Amino acid sequence: MIRNLSILILIFIFTGCGSTYPNLPTVKTVDLEKYTGTWYEIARYEHFFEKGCKNVTATYELKDDGNIKVINRCTDINSNEKKEAIGIAYSDDPSNSKLKVSFFRPFYGDYYILDLADDYSHVVVGSPDREYLWILARAKSIDKNLKEYILKRVSALGFDPDKFLWTIQE
Repeated sequence: MIRNLSILILIFIFTGCGSTYPNLPTVKTVDLEKYTGTWYEIARYEHFFEKGCKNVTATYELKDDGNIKVINRCTDINSNEKKEAIGIAYSDDPSNSKLKVSFFRPFYGDYYILDLADDYSHVVVGSPDREYLWILARAKSIDKNLKEYILKRVSALGFDPDKFLWTIQE
């Protein structure tokens, strides 16, 4: 009886309470060398680790072992204190469009590349559970037409565009 209960608890833990999410399509392929460099955060779903941040950037560096060093930086809106978090990422599929990212090893989160400009000028990144979503760009802002396109795109993918917090970039 106790063994069966233990098995049920493990199944419950590893299946996330049986919840499933609709498939989240990613881009066909990502050239990680082109993806490296600094991206400016245009918008995000707010979470504790970025709360109160402005001037947010993410810098990706391809390492010799194939992993990606991730450096997230921001400035606190109230104190102007600069913050930095360093993590690691690796590709979880041959297309390089599904990454696993960790700032708190051994815990990794899903980082799915949902939309990527041909010239790598903007990217939309999210998680399959629709809890995390970012718009990043190589410049500090995007134009109105691109913004409208992205809002329609993320809505079609099951994200709520009204949850975006638009990042202050100075």
